[in-house]
Amino acid sequence: MRVTSYLSSPSVRLSIGVGLLMYISYAATHQAFGNVGLIALCAFVGAFIPYYSKLSNKLEEIINLRTAIVSLGRLGRFLPQLAFNIGIFVLLTWAGVFPADSLASLGGILGIALVTTCASQGMQYVALALANREKGDKNRNVMLALSINIAVTALATVGWPWAKTAFLLLGVGFGVLFFAVGLLSDLRAHIFRRGGVGVFFGTFNPIHRTHLSLIRDAIAARGLEKVYLHCTTIPKLHAQALQRGEIRIAHHERGMRVYETAERADVHVNYFPTGRKFYEYETRLAMMRASVIEAGLDGQVEVLSMPDAYDQGGFYSVLAHVKRLAKGKPIHGIHGSDLGGMWVRGIFDESGWVYPVPVVRRDKVSATAIRNGATGLTTRTVQHMMENLQTAQKSMSSGSTT
Repeated sequence: MRVTSYLSSPSVRLSIGVGLLMYISYAATHQAFGNVGLIALCAFVGAFIPYYSKLSNKLEEIINLRTAIVSLGRLGRFLPQLAFNIGIFVLLTWAGVFPADSLASLGGILGIALVTTCASQGMQYVALALANREKGDKNRNVMLALSINIAVTALATVGWPWAKTAFLLLGVGFGVLFFAVGLLSDLRAHIFRRGGVGVFFGTFNPIHRTHLSLIRDAIAARGLEKVYLHCTTIPKLHAQALQRGEIRIAHHERGMRVYETAERADVHVNYFPTGRKFYEYETRLAMMRASVIEAGLDGQVEVLSMPDAYDQGGFYSVLAHVKRLAKGKPIHGIHGSDLGGMWVRGIFDESGWVYPVPVVRRDKVSATAIRNGATGLTTRTVQHMMENLQTAQKSMSSGSTT
């Protein structure tokens, strides 16, 4: 049963598909269908890709958490894949799938590995950006990107001039795009126009003292006229997983919905990167508004509530609304260096000329700790609201047992 469940996982099926495509692409272009080395290598790739993806994601997250520098995080993702691709082409040459001199016009093994990695990284960036905008499914988009890259690379090794040209243009074009977006974003974090408005997006589950400090610091450092806040309704990852039956609401606890994985869950997906417990949208919204008033930021900070726009286009739609309100003024995007904060940074980078306000998280204030019962990390009003939710649940539980 466990084997069946594992093989039915979307990520496993996706990785097997990539391995098969790699085999067909190289076997067909080089007449190597019976090459044992190629078969073994493609089988390994098909089995290993989900684990490699998680490792590269984790490495990028660690670098981002410690630096909040997008370019360094992407370099941390790029170098392991470059090393992996060098190994792939060394093995393909050793197995006799194609002679080493056939790669000379592509820069040899190092050159083709470098261009392949640039193209792959750039195309995956585009695929994920489209999925974030709800244009296609994340896994299918990435699968399409990998498929195109594998097929074009295989054709390039045949020696056809047009295939080599397409391969080089693809690699250089997408590689430049991939790194240029991150580099320009990092530059905007240090070279920016003062004034204008700020935006601060996140789960705010719940809002805490560090959130309020980030807002105050951004207003002072950037000379902001106003900061707009908006929280997620239901995180997109959870909404989609609920629809697919991969997760479910296990129970409610102190006003929070508590999630758990279901039988259809993908074994390689982390459904709860920021925790399993979520206060309802209306509760988080009320906490945010109460905190802004208690912190003396009323008038400088506006808590937006655009659930319909968010459900249709996520924070992209909310950011577009703020740009209309700002009427050409500079937009500054506040974010932390944690996983959620860097995900929002990606939205800023994909949405035009937003000036990031990155903050490396070094304090020990944690929304996860607050949800688990830690006190003194939020405003007094929010603490009272959470205590009231806990009291209400106890009252309901007592009433249901009498």
